[in-house]
Amino acid sequence: MKHLSGVDSAFLHLESPEMPMHIGSLNVLDLPEGYTGDFFEDTKAMLAQRLHLAEVFTRKLALMPLDISNPVWVEDEDIDLDYHIRHVTLPKPGTNRQLQQYVARLHSSLLDRSRPLWELFVIDGLKSGQVALYIKAHHAGLDGQAGVAVAKALFDLEATGRVIKPPRPRGRRHHYQLGVAELLGAAVRNTVAQSVGLVKSLPLVLRSAKSALIPEKDAHGKRDWSLPKGLTLFAPRTPLNVAITNQRTFAGRTVPLAEVKLIAKLLGVSLNDVVMATTAGALRTYLKENGDLPAKPLVAAVPVSLRAEGDTSNNNQVSMVTMGLATDIKDPLERIRKIHAASATTKEMMGRFKAAIPTDFPLPAAPWLMSALASLFSRSRLANVMPPLANLIISNVAGIPVQLYFAGAKVVSYYPVSIPSHSMALNVTVQSYNGRLDYGLIACRRAVPDVNDLADALLAEHRMLLELARAQAPVPPEALGTVAPAKSAPVKAPARKRASRVAARA
Repeated sequence: MKHLSGVDSAFLHLESPEMPMHIGSLNVLDLPEGYTGDFFEDTKAMLAQRLHLAEVFTRKLALMPLDISNPVWVEDEDIDLDYHIRHVTLPKPGTNRQLQQYVARLHSSLLDRSRPLWELFVIDGLKSGQVALYIKAHHAGLDGQAGVAVAKALFDLEATGRVIKPPRPRGRRHHYQLGVAELLGAAVRNTVAQSVGLVKSLPLVLRSAKSALIPEKDAHGKRDWSLPKGLTLFAPRTPLNVAITNQRTFAGRTVPLAEVKLIAKLLGVSLNDVVMATTAGALRTYLKENGDLPAKPLVAAVPVSLRAEGDTSNNNQVSMVTMGLATDIKDPLERIRKIHAASATTKEMMGRFKAAIPTDFPLPAAPWLMSALASLFSRSRLANVMPPLANLIISNVAGIPVQLYFAGAKVVSYYPVSIPSHSMALNVTVQSYNGRLDYGLIACRRAVPDVNDLADALLAEHRMLLELARAQAPVPPEALGTVAPAKSAPVKAPARKRASRVAARA
């Protein structure tokens, strides 16, 4: 058995029917030229040979008696691939919009906790003749970086695949679940180990917390106890900051990675700054059209990895910080410079505070205590009235820079599909893949019914930033290539305004 860390288990206990806590990805695949086989059966055969390469596919939860402690991971000796791997055919005409709508629907349902926490769907019927692959796995088992490591186990660098060494034979215990005494003993041992580990790390935590929270004295021997410049305690309220339902809407968009890098280079900012500024500009356009743009700047919740370099373990080592998006600034160049400054402040603060963030900690009776609080927050709809800490989640996951193949098919795209939450009904996750930057926008459908309009505004903002960055270049723009003129996002009908305001009141 393997114990869940405090962070891992939190993703389980905070889950509700309205807020499933799994992450996923949508890949569009080009089948080999002249292919006449059954790709669904090929997928099952290939995965059957590779399940042992990633723990997430072979382990399930064993719950503690009376939920006195966090569950543990145990190996599932009887994995039903016919359950985990499914086949879907889109109705005609099989457009990309239909594909993304169907993925949103699949992403809205909870995973079965009596089985390994993952599902994979092979989706055909696309009018392009391509095949799509959608996979989801519970966040309790992996974060974004661990998900990339799982992808490396599943995908190949050549269309011919690679030889996979079969797992070493092991004796079967023929236990569907562990015994009560075994589970209770494991809970006690893990709580003791967590407590000892926390005590040992306490001096480092206190030093890091002191460095992060107590400002240095200035030349006059005084300390500035004000918040760091650019940081705020609360975000302005928008239609995004509501209690969500289990209904989802999804949109995927792609921009060339080379163009994003060019913008960053010409403007003297980071690639992540460009992602944040592009999203900020799109949100400004989207909200302003409905009269919903607040006077104060929007704030993003940004996941921050706590992983050591090279660590690919299947668990969560992540924290969260907030960062202003400067949406109160009209000029895109001034906005991205403000975001760059805010990012530098956040990185500096996180560098001092990082060691003080525990990822594993003892919390007796966590399952029923945290689940009860999460249920109370959801059912009371407090998210509709409480000041939001952030308006949305923006996550940038370092992806895979090379061409991948799955069961002989060429992987064309790699759209991330993540988690919206109560009070943050929109999640924008970005992943790089083979010269692309794929944006995945997942939202509560009632709060953001027109997520495709927001996604189109994002593409328009990218083109605008590219043009402006080229205009700032010290060399003639023609030497940097050409780009299509920036297009503004489509004008919305009045009905959208009413829908947005209804969502804000819901």
